Amino acid sequence: MNIERTEFMAWMERIMERFDILKEHIVTKQSRFIEIDGEQLLDNQDVLQLLKISSRSLQRYRTDKKLPYYTISGKLYYKLSDVHQLIRNSLNSKKT
Repeated sequence: MNIERTEFMAWMERIMERFDILKEHIVTKQSRFIEIDGEQLLDNQDVLQLLKISSRSLQRYRTDKKLPYYTISGKLYYKLSDVHQLIRNSLNSKKT
């Protein structure tokens, strides 16, 4: 199968355009995370998806002080390390 150089170059150009679009998408995804002191902060939606729980369960974790949270401009955030600690504590309590 032979393809002409011009056709090949057109295909390569389309592929490179796709790579550029993917790169922009990745950069925008990475920049949406908020960090404080090098620690990534997650919003409610991030935590709900990560833990696969309902918003009511998340509210219960906050009320029971199982998961510390921070309010910034009226929006709730959670440190990723605190979410990991909640998971570890949950696993440890199930073992006993």
